[in-house]
Amino acid sequence: MIERLGGIASADRVRARLAPRTEDVPNRFRVAREASGEGIAGWWAARGKDGGALARVAEPEAYGANIENMIGAVTLPVGVAGPLRVNGLNAQGDYWVPLATSEAALVASYARGADVITRSGGAAAAMTAEGVLRSPAFVFVDMVEAGVFIGWAAAHVEALRAAAESTTRHGKLEAIDPFLDNDTVFLVCRYSTGDAAGQNMVTIATEALCRAVLEACPVQPRCWFVEGNFSGDKKASYLGLITGRGRKVSASVLIPDALVKRCLHVTPERMLDYARVAQLGALLSGQVGAQGHYANGLAAFYIATGQDAACVAESAVGFTRMERREGGLWMSVTLPNLLVGSVGGGTGLPAQRAALELMGLAGSGKAPALAEVAASICLAGEISIMAAIAAGDFTRAHHRLARTRA
Repeated sequence: MIERLGGIASADRVRARLAPRTEDVPNRFRVAREASGEGIAGWWAARGKDGGALARVAEPEAYGANIENMIGAVTLPVGVAGPLRVNGLNAQGDYWVPLATSEAALVASYARGADVITRSGGAAAAMTAEGVLRSPAFVFVDMVEAGVFIGWAAAHVEALRAAAESTTRHGKLEAIDPFLDNDTVFLVCRYSTGDAAGQNMVTIATEALCRAVLEACPVQPRCWFVEGNFSGDKKASYLGLITGRGRKVSASVLIPDALVKRCLHVTPERMLDYARVAQLGALLSGQVGAQGHYANGLAAFYIATGQDAACVAESAVGFTRMERREGGLWMSVTLPNLLVGSVGGGTGLPAQRAALELMGLAGSGKAPALAEVAASICLAGEISIMAAIAAGDFTRAHHRLARTRA
């Protein structure tokens, strides 16, 4: 990089470019918590611009609870994959699944996988566990005090639970598991969150729990933090992989051999050859989990339905399996960390609400079904991408649907 900028002799010039600048510090933009057409237009006008398509927002007031400093809205195209047949414990039916993306070929690939699943009779899907984690950390003088604290917390679980649950109508503190590292204790708190994804809910509840600790515990921490970066919040982690964080869902399908050949243009044996290589690649590269591209489908699904898109970092962890079974090719996906909700967050925004309503999964009582549909669309994506790579169609499909069309 130094040579590109002019050789070693330019080092002083490079240092000058990287040095701090303190002159002409611009005025800080005051945080605006209200969203309005007048506010958006005024912000752009003050900068001598009109904002173009970015500033043209229908009903900006509808976004006020979800954004600060609103200067416009970004429009992403939404495609649909389906009908996707899901035979779930909670989701039962043929779903049109909305996917918001700017990546050409993505919706086409998920639509192909959904078609194969539906022609095979549907995906068997089940949400098998749920629980959003928050891990407050308490630092004590030494390991002895940390041990005393753990004993006290174990004896006062009900009082701590009452403090946490006093902040929410829907959240329940299901378990508190202490984790000790010398003078530091992480209290791994697992909550059920009703139909909400629940990130904010568990943070507020855990703050109340921590305050209850400070008021009653006989040993006081030197310092404490409402989140000790142990829970795996918006990060891929082995803790989440093993114990789950959010909603754990598994989905599977048995694809008849004839459908594999006719719809995926590849033999089951070739698919299995690729599956073995893909598993080896995941193992050798140290992936957390082993799967093809859950993030593609989840990011598009999350944006379309008003989920917290940053949670894709942890939600897109899991395992894809492929096996020869009697009558066809069996494939499954297991996602232990699906952070999805049918209420709260961005699910009430106009377009996102419409996307949830398209599937019949808006509002209370729908979150478990929504999680099963999310896992099933991931299964559709795994089927399609693995078939495309196994058949040698992957590059050609992207060239035809993305580069050439553009």
